[in-house]
Amino acid sequence: MTHGYTTGTGTSPEPAGPYGTPYAGNTGAAPQTPYTLPQQRAAEPAPEPAPAPAPGKPVRDRYLDLLRSIALVRVVVYHLFGWAWLTVLFPSMGVMFALAGSLMARSLKRPALGVIRSRVRRLLPPLWAFSAVVLAMMFVNGWNPAEDPDHGDTWGLVGLFNYIVPIGAPPYPWHIGSKSGLLEDTWAVQAAGVLWYLRAYLWFVLASPLLLWLFRKAPWPTLLAPLGLTAVVGTGVVTIPGETGNAVTDFAVYGSCWVLGFAHHEGLLKEIPRYVSVSCASLVMAFGLWWASNHLGPDGWDLNDIPLAQATWSFGFVVILLQYSPSWQELPGRLARWDKLVTLSNNRAVTIYLWHNLLIMATVPIIDLAYRLPFMQSERAMSALDSAYTLWMFALVWPLIGLMVLAVGWVEDLAAKRRPRLWPNGSRSKRPQPSGGAHRG
Repeated sequence: MTHGYTTGTGTSPEPAGPYGTPYAGNTGAAPQTPYTLPQQRAAEPAPEPAPAPAPGKPVRDRYLDLLRSIALVRVVVYHLFGWAWLTVLFPSMGVMFALAGSLMARSLKRPALGVIRSRVRRLLPPLWAFSAVVLAMMFVNGWNPAEDPDHGDTWGLVGLFNYIVPIGAPPYPWHIGSKSGLLEDTWAVQAAGVLWYLRAYLWFVLASPLLLWLFRKAPWPTLLAPLGLTAVVGTGVVTIPGETGNAVTDFAVYGSCWVLGFAHHEGLLKEIPRYVSVSCASLVMAFGLWWASNHLGPDGWDLNDIPLAQATWSFGFVVILLQYSPSWQELPGRLARWDKLVTLSNNRAVTIYLWHNLLIMATVPIIDLAYRLPFMQSERAMSALDSAYTLWMFALVWPLIGLMVLAVGWVEDLAAKRRPRLWPNGSRSKRPQPSGGAHRG
């Protein structure tokens, strides 16, 4: 029996982003002047020019890897404790969409159809592994999508396709099982609800060739248009009902962050004086806080409930992060001690994101076993465990995530057409040494 400890996940849980693919850094910087030979005396033959070095494998930008890892940890903490102020402290979704947008812009140097196919291929197998487990649990507990009052008839069955390709909202029961069961009766909402992020990511991937073309033709209108769309569909000026409205709102709220990834890759942000970009970003963030203060939702300052505040705060926050981004090939100083965990979290970002909510809930029946221990039968011992219950959930969820990485994380390697690895933390690979110490501002 559970003791009423639920995660902080609402009906629209917050994601983190999912891809641990290497970045090539800011390729939009001004090209270097080609090397030319010095003038020779007429009596001396000119030496043969040295052959151009073969292009090396792109190195990871460890600063961006670090941001992704922080975002993943913040998402887990948010869904566990439910602290609304975390959405202000570090807007993980905006950061993750910006990082994915930068990577997508780099990839679109290749033919667009092949890039889209590659991104979708990396996304779907991990989703299928997750969906197989979650749907099996739902069906075993007696859920019938054709008879679900919230979905009903044929549409409930058709909606199951979103567990295979997340183009829309997957159906799931709001209550299943018993409140006195191993998992609380809202576990399906909390487990499957995180799939909205995969839908938004897929929409952005499909739209990226057009968005990047528009950005190169008209960068500022393309960058700011999603904020304008959020002001229309995210404030009630225009209401789009159902999941279509939710999908359009998600696309609008995080669209500017995705395009900011384009701006980072193309070098647009580096063309703007830092004091100008930071000042403008601060004003946009201040507007977001002002708007939030006048439109607080049921969870107070949780920006997930306030679309325009989420969009503007995330936009300004990401501008500052990317404006100050160094180009790290290695984590510097004390951050180096976290190198293996950063590498692991980036290589298994999809696995961590998909399973973390279900694993948070799985900590409850495990911790409840402690109440049966002989030395826990006193009222004082039970009260002590009650008061530290959430902290025990926090301590236990990380080993469970580690076990899930071992169990199904290798599916990400298969999806990327790599050799399966159980624990890819980079411990057996040597990173390329910095070639010249060049850094972005």
